[in-house]
Amino acid sequence: MTTTARTITLIPGDGVGPEVIKSAQKVIEATGVKINWEVCVAGAEAFRKGIQTGVPSETIESLLRNKIALKGPLETPVGYGEKSANVTLRKLFETYGNIRPVQEMPGVITPYSGRGIDLVIVRENIEDLYAGIEHMQTPSVAQCLKLISRKGCEKIVRLAFEFARSEGRKTLHCATKANIMKLTEGLLKRTFEEVSGDYPDIESHHIIVDNCAHQLVKKPEQFDVIVTTNMNGDILSDLSSALIGGLGFAPGANIGDDFAIFEAVHGSAPKYAGKNVINPSAVLLSGVMMLRYLGEFKAAEMIENALYVTLSKDAIVTRDVKGDIGASSTTDFTDAIVRNMGEVCLGKGRTYKPLNLPKISPAQDLKTRSVDGVDIFVESTEAIEAFGQKLETIAAATPFQLKMVSCRGVKVYPNVPLKRPDLVDHICARFVVGDVNQPATDSMILDLLQKLSENCRWVHVEKLNRFDGKTAYSKTHGED
Repeated sequence: MTTTARTITLIPGDGVGPEVIKSAQKVIEATGVKINWEVCVAGAEAFRKGIQTGVPSETIESLLRNKIALKGPLETPVGYGEKSANVTLRKLFETYGNIRPVQEMPGVITPYSGRGIDLVIVRENIEDLYAGIEHMQTPSVAQCLKLISRKGCEKIVRLAFEFARSEGRKTLHCATKANIMKLTEGLLKRTFEEVSGDYPDIESHHIIVDNCAHQLVKKPEQFDVIVTTNMNGDILSDLSSALIGGLGFAPGANIGDDFAIFEAVHGSAPKYAGKNVINPSAVLLSGVMMLRYLGEFKAAEMIENALYVTLSKDAIVTRDVKGDIGASSTTDFTDAIVRNMGEVCLGKGRTYKPLNLPKISPAQDLKTRSVDGVDIFVESTEAIEAFGQKLETIAAATPFQLKMVSCRGVKVYPNVPLKRPDLVDHICARFVVGDVNQPATDSMILDLLQKLSENCRWVHVEKLNRFDGKTAYSKTHGED
């Protein structure tokens, strides 16, 4: 163990947060590791002070100094008001990777007991739908932008491979919905397949995410590491924690190039706050991940062993495992873990190594680009035949021609052989240049928009790009 004290930002959090953080502090300090805790505020207390992000400047400055934080759960208003303070912290410090271990716990009986579940979800943490870029495009249609970058994909994929190596794991699955979202989710799949060649020691597989969820319930022991996009990872990691006893045993780490935030992933559970009944295992195991990140492998193993001994030999468990009758309090459970420090039990049998943060490939040069046309989203409740004819008339005075009109991703004009779907007031008109040798220019698109605005209300525009000769946009259902 290191003899020099390390200063770490400590965010107790809301609800039961201060109780579980206090438990983790006590156990970590019992290992002999020297840590100076710099206590900071985030979440509900910050919101009450009118801080819109939920993260005060003092907390930000502490993390900038210390680079590492241990955090309890934070409260966030649902469906209104401020953004999540958790998300704010992840974005401010570019902790692009969320790592969620899921392991069967001794003494915690579930329908999967004895199956040997021991897997890790590595979730992209910054982009995807959770970037939270939303607009009401019309009075009745909302949009959320799903942004996936090549750099973001490579960072999370390489982090997953490097994490697998650091724990001696041998198999990595990439879970996507690339069969439907071929450009966004497909970008993760393609990046995974490109990067996997750099890690010949790890067996790699792609899996469709809904099948992954199915297989996690059916045969979870087949998985080792799963890497996936932000929202998919949020869902799969919570599903997986239910297999081993719930969120009370679900630790998490948010990893970036320069900063790391370790946290319990369960909520603040305000109705249990101050009752001394909550399970501290999630934040304690997050502390174990933090110690390994710091290179304190012996201390991490001591805590993990003591927890396993407490759960199996002493059968001391909290109410989330045993129910209210005969359950141990948070403090009794913590004290038992400290008493069992130094005990050895049959654990994972892994040899841990330092985590090497990934190095990202330089961006490839684009040789050619052109624009085939433009999708213009329009607010309209007109009869679709009349509206389509109006758009054709407008296009006739420009270099463009109307290829089709769609609604919610389905072609509705012209020549629709089947019954049209229900229409909403959000219509997409796809215009392409009539001369294939004449790519669309910005001035041509602006002229089309000007003419269109004289006849209807447009709300959104997307260029139909072509990069290095390949189309960079999706076809609509029913499009030729």
